[in-house]
Amino acid sequence: MIKFFNTLTRKKETFVPVKDGHVSMYSCGPTVYKPAHIGNLRAYLFMDLLRRVLEYGGYKVKSVMNITDVGHLVSDADDGEDKMSKSAKEQQKDPLDIAREITNRFFADCASLNIKRPTVAPCATDNIKEMQQIVADLIEKGYAYVTDDGVYFDVANFPQYGKLSGIKLDEQKHGARVEVNENKRNPIDFALWKVAQPNHLQQWDSPWGRGFPGWHIECTAMGVKYLGERFDIHTGGVDHIPIHHENEIAQGESWLGHEVVNYWLHCEFLLIDGGKMSKSLGNEYTVKDLVDRGFAPLDYRYFSLNTSYSQKMNFTWEGISAAAKAHERLKNGLYAHKISNASTDEKVLEKYKADFDKAIFDDLNAPLALGVLWTMLKESKSKDIYNLALEMDKVLGLDFDKYQPPVVKVEAPQEVLELAQERFVARQNKDWAKSDQLRDQLASLGWVVKDKRDGFDLEKI
Repeated sequence: MIKFFNTLTRKKETFVPVKDGHVSMYSCGPTVYKPAHIGNLRAYLFMDLLRRVLEYGGYKVKSVMNITDVGHLVSDADDGEDKMSKSAKEQQKDPLDIAREITNRFFADCASLNIKRPTVAPCATDNIKEMQQIVADLIEKGYAYVTDDGVYFDVANFPQYGKLSGIKLDEQKHGARVEVNENKRNPIDFALWKVAQPNHLQQWDSPWGRGFPGWHIECTAMGVKYLGERFDIHTGGVDHIPIHHENEIAQGESWLGHEVVNYWLHCEFLLIDGGKMSKSLGNEYTVKDLVDRGFAPLDYRYFSLNTSYSQKMNFTWEGISAAAKAHERLKNGLYAHKISNASTDEKVLEKYKADFDKAIFDDLNAPLALGVLWTMLKESKSKDIYNLALEMDKVLGLDFDKYQPPVVKVEAPQEVLELAQERFVARQNKDWAKSDQLRDQLASLGWVVKDKRDGFDLEKI
């Protein structure tokens, strides 16, 4: 039994899929005008953890994540430039060339973090006709209206507006979350289609003038196209709740006449040194920045697993350094179990697996699940412990099976090499008593071990 906190109902609920044994999941993807930073990628690590937990729980998951290559304006007021066009003008490139370049880099970053590629990753520009059809339907149903600068959704005709975020419609009308646009009936009405200026780099013919789609309509069109008129899960960052996802709900339910998504799950922000990440502050770090500082991408994945997706996560260089060291100790500890020929009682293994499953199925409690794994490593060395850790790694995604300790080239008997390697692992785990015991055992065999920072040398006595 898997439970999630559903943003829509504001409570933890037992997951029940639309179709037995199958999960349909939509995730808001990147706007591909610049490389993703580690704050962006936290949301996709969360998306991946969710998918892995569902698959670990026996479900077959169809995962859809859109690529926003048009329509995402720099302002929530439906004003300003499209992010893709603005980036294209600054770089003097074709927007679709930029989109392809950034999309490729995004998926390369995801691969380095062991984020599984979605089942389908459609581009907005490949689904313009589907968006236009929804806009036309909403106009016909009386939920949208045409103006000189485009087509807008009439929020006043959807009384449930605000049910996801809890915002009050009346308060929003008078105040002003957004600047006034004289073409709108209400300030919070949002664009379904924008009429483009002649010099706009991305525009298509439509019944309402040449232009481009609004950002929100894209997700509704692609979600329904690839997952159907009712699907299980929609994910994204908490910043999407008050506007983007609220607008998705309004236009989708007005169009189809019923709820489209059963469970809404949202990932909290990543903070940098306790504050906001921004380009102007010089702390908008990418995966490349981590690698340039000597960290493996999976160190960041391990770092992320130590905080619940529903809590803000604070990134510091000291924090990622500590996480990298812990990650290395974890892999070394597992390797010590891997090379053991001993076994562990089945009941002990069952207890650890049950504890791990209980944690991870309770709203993706990865920190508690990691704690179970660390406790398990304290058991006597056993290949059974290692094999169970590999099962857990189907959720954690840390590639335990690919780890190899530093290679030491020395002409010594196999027995001596194995003892020396076991001692290296013990030292990495700060098990000094075990380390001393193995040093003495090596000495009795006629070998002295000399420790180095990244391994050891063996010398014949």
